[in-house]
Amino acid sequence: MSEDQPPATIITIQGIRAPGRHGVDEAERDLAQEFVVDLQAWVRAASDTLDDTADYRTIVQHVKETVESTSFLLLESLAVAVAKAVWEVEPVLRANVVVHKPGAARSMGVADVSVEVTYPE
Repeated sequence: MSEDQPPATIITIQGIRAPGRHGVDEAERDLAQEFVVDLQAWVRAASDTLDDTADYRTIVQHVKETVESTSFLLLESLAVAVAKAVWEVEPVLRANVVVHKPGAARSMGVADVSVEVTYPE
């Protein structure tokens, strides 16, 4: 990083809830279930204006649209798709995403089932 370049900062958003049709069982893809996304997005804001950073509302919208409009067998595939969608929001440099599947956790009697991915690596 040069002295003229601002440091990268991390935007954290937790608890983005969206219905989705993801899972190995066909029934999981037939009936939408809740998914919860936590994320961190690295940005380098060039100034103190919204135009020079990633708008939280846009990030949340991209996450919800990805969960709601896609269908994957694996939670891992969904996590990658969400991370890529966050990364595509300008000027996100990197995205770390955790996708939680509360219904799977409840069905197994555990506290949480989730997958985490960082894009790009």
